[in-house]
Amino acid sequence: MVIIGEFTQAMRKIQKSFYERGNVLKIAQDLLGKVLVTTFDGLITSARIVETEAYAGEVDKASHAWNGRRTNRTEIMYATGGTAYVYLCYGIHHLFNVVTNKKGIPHAILIRGAEPLEGVETMLKRTKKKKADYTLTKGPGNVSKALGIFTKHSGLNLLSDEIYIADDGFKLTKNMITATSRIGVDYAGEDAKLPYRFIIKDNKYVSGKK
Repeated sequence: MVIIGEFTQAMRKIQKSFYERGNVLKIAQDLLGKVLVTTFDGLITSARIVETEAYAGEVDKASHAWNGRRTNRTEIMYATGGTAYVYLCYGIHHLFNVVTNKKGIPHAILIRGAEPLEGVETMLKRTKKKKADYTLTKGPGNVSKALGIFTKHSGLNLLSDEIYIADDGFKLTKNMITATSRIGVDYAGEDAKLPYRFIIKDNKYVSGKK
């Protein structure tokens, strides 16, 4: 039992074995409907994941680890599954990714969209928005900003209390999920067309074109 904000719900923190599975596409789909929770400076925020993108490591031209590339920034992708990978995009947006698979295999999943559940007032202050419209957590940069996630959190264990993902019993059927090509990876050639982006149909917090 985890107490979240003003509510007490049966929330089961996702365990390491979930992240260490070998099929990054399956994990990306399984993350849909799960709850991303952060606790920083005593402020708790949570949002239901509605959009993910899978990156299949060294064989995926859209991945930061394509062809075995290893840099100070991307080294965390080679960590064990269940680790946070947060990188800066365009020098502005802090993008939160979930590292998956066994140590040494750089699979990762970008959280692109989420539906706010708790701590909305905190999210509004962080994003400097006046009202909680769909842009609050629509798109990966907004997800991280609203939930207080920055590059300094890269490397955190997702079994910690600072950042974790939980299952609250929310269920999706297969016909509620759609697979599409990823967004903003045109540089990856043919790999840009791979159906590695997963969304909950008709959810207004999903980014990109309808």
